[in-house]
Amino acid sequence: MLTLVAGLAVAQATNQVLGGAVLVAGVAWCVLREVRRTRWWRIAVVVVVGAGSFAAAHVVAPTVGGWPAVVMAALVLGAVTYLLVDRPGEKAREKRES
Repeated sequence: MLTLVAGLAVAQATNQVLGGAVLVAGVAWCVLREVRRTRWWRIAVVVVVGAGSFAAAHVVAPTVGGWPAVVMAALVLGAVTYLLVDRPGEKAREKRES
């Protein structure tokens, strides 16, 4: 979520290449942080939703503006991340079931 916002801020302050580098670095850090704690399919879904949110933000940005589009994308990504990765008790329940 923060990666999308930081990527846009860096892209606007410098250029799109550096903004993209921030985005890729943020995704890599998030994946590395969770790879030992979270099932791979949950991480994959979050990454795919993030990529989709990123693309959707580019589609709606001409209509609503860059920052509102990124905030909407970040909220969607944050909700999915909470439900699949960060929700308290979800990982413990999943371990009991497997």
